Amino acid sequence: MSSHELDDEMQEMFEHEKKPNKVLSNETIRQPIRTLELGRAVVIESSANVGTTIELMQQKRIGCVLATRDGVLAGIFTERDILMKLINKKIDYTKVVVSDVMTPSPEVLHLDDTIAYAMNKMSVGGYRHLPVVDERRKPLSILSVKDVVAYIVEHFPDEILNLPPKPLRSTSEREGA
Repeated sequence: MSSHELDDEMQEMFEHEKKPNKVLSNETIRQPIRTLELGRAVVIESSANVGTTIELMQQKRIGCVLATRDGVLAGIFTERDILMKLINKKIDYTKVVVSDVMTPSPEVLHLDDTIAYAMNKMSVGGYRHLPVVDERRKPLSILSVKDVVAYIVEHFPDEILNLPPKPLRSTSEREGA
């Protein structure tokens, strides 16, 4: 490649307008959670057995499912429920129903709730997942900590996504003799 071609390529590269970063401010976190890219909730009947539900969670690689009764949110079944209520118990998971070990009547969000409100609920309540429901408490989605982190990363792509694979750290001790 000649230096002329290289100069043309470099000029073309720098002519592209750099997209401005989004600004994370009071206004951006006051957007409704409907502006986030939330996936559909994985929903099961609260009468489903725990063994099948855990297999479903493993298959879909998810940390929780929403449990319903007659189409209405009855509870949330999470990895934490498995760890705190099932591990080291000598029980047959196929004989235990989700309603016996789920967190009943969980805190919920609505699509018009703000991102700031959701973050407050997660922080104060210590929740990693919050169900998003309609006015009849029919499950629509789940907001996870991962969704919130992804939203923040959108606002700082250069600062976060372009980091080296290993952090640069300074030494606390002198090197050498």
